[in-house]
Amino acid sequence: MPKKYHIKPTPAAPHFIPVGRSGIIDFEEDCLKCTTCVKKRCLYDVYKNRAYDAQTLVDSIDHQCKNCFSCIQNCPRGVLSKTINPEFLRMGDAYWKPDIIHNTWFQAETGKIPVSGAGYRGPFSGPGFDAMWTDMSEIVRPTRDGIHGREYISTAIDVGRKQHHLEFDASGRLLREMFPLVEIPLPVIFNTLPFGNLGEGIILSLAAAARQIGSLMYVTPETYGAFLKPFKAQLIPLLPAEGDPDAEILDGVKMVELFYAPDIWQRVQQLKDRDPQRVVSVRLPMNSEAKTIAADLARAGAEVIHLFADYQGNEFVEGDDPRFVKEALRDIHTHLVNESTRDQVTLIISGGIALAEHLPKAIICGADCAAIDLPLLIALECRVCKRCVAGKSCPVKLQNLDSEYGSQRVVNLMCSWWSQLIELMGAMGIRDVRRVRGEVGRAMFFEDLERDTFGAIFGGQK
Repeated sequence: MPKKYHIKPTPAAPHFIPVGRSGIIDFEEDCLKCTTCVKKRCLYDVYKNRAYDAQTLVDSIDHQCKNCFSCIQNCPRGVLSKTINPEFLRMGDAYWKPDIIHNTWFQAETGKIPVSGAGYRGPFSGPGFDAMWTDMSEIVRPTRDGIHGREYISTAIDVGRKQHHLEFDASGRLLREMFPLVEIPLPVIFNTLPFGNLGEGIILSLAAAARQIGSLMYVTPETYGAFLKPFKAQLIPLLPAEGDPDAEILDGVKMVELFYAPDIWQRVQQLKDRDPQRVVSVRLPMNSEAKTIAADLARAGAEVIHLFADYQGNEFVEGDDPRFVKEALRDIHTHLVNESTRDQVTLIISGGIALAEHLPKAIICGADCAAIDLPLLIALECRVCKRCVAGKSCPVKLQNLDSEYGSQRVVNLMCSWWSQLIELMGAMGIRDVRRVRGEVGRAMFFEDLERDTFGAIFGGQK
């Protein structure tokens, strides 16, 4: 049995005061100035350690408060109260919601799984991945306990084309060479970032984190530099569909990716001729033609197809009703299964993968691996304010990021995601993440349940 994979987290406190979910309101003018002030008796010393960041306009007490409500309940004058922080509600956008950002900060700081003892009181279902529930039928079995090491659960995958069958000669030797494969111990690759002040510190942080967890990261010719040479084994050059790539960026890498173009297969063959052992991937946008093109590529012998949506997880289609990556991926995966080519090609998915739970859900929908982007930036304390998009300064100065600090934050995030992945796999009774792929029978989809239950009544379906 191979050695158990493990990611070791190290606490990495934020350099800037995070935006807290709730805020304390203190009406000091009504204070009695009594000698038994509840502020002095705070178990967590949040009032003693309170600070204010003039640059980000954040009060530290909103983040430090543990919500025990002791001060609010015990103040004899009742001058203290709590409310939702309006700055918290203004973070992110319609998809990258404040709770996602807040939980990612916690995981990047601690490497732990975010747990709430208050119970879930939200809606029964929601958009995107929130309309999908996984099967936890094995959670009652005590041996299914992956993070505590009582059983072996593999999260490793092989990236590349798989043999359809093996052929041997009379002496037992293979008649054809095996396809090259790149093994990664976690089905996560670091994608290019959708926006941000991408200084050298950010790129080095991701490269160092990828090396520490044994993963890979994409790099474009524009962001590649001599400072990345020590990380060659982790790099996947992302190249345009046209032009001759620089030999320097290809030297020493295990895998390369090309943007899709009608003549892409000729470009793939050119790269394979230069190094037959290098895996070549094709980056294909999720649109109305993606299913047909993916099937054509798979039949032609493609090793890896990277299907990408926008950073909010929507297809690139005209109109106001694009499919979410979950539905589009299921459609493409099912089509490749019907074409009898799905087992031969590796599918990487990116776009809209925001939380740890989205990773196994994407794999259930048909992906082999996920390429994540914005969670990495959020782990580095990004507020998703998008000031950088408008050419304004970054409130947390990401362009000056220390790479050692940044890499630890990313490693902590990946530790939390890995822990949640094997916890889910243990609860599902699955010991190899490759078995999770396409296991839609181990999940429930709200849209399917609604259609099967009420379609004949309200939709005229039978």
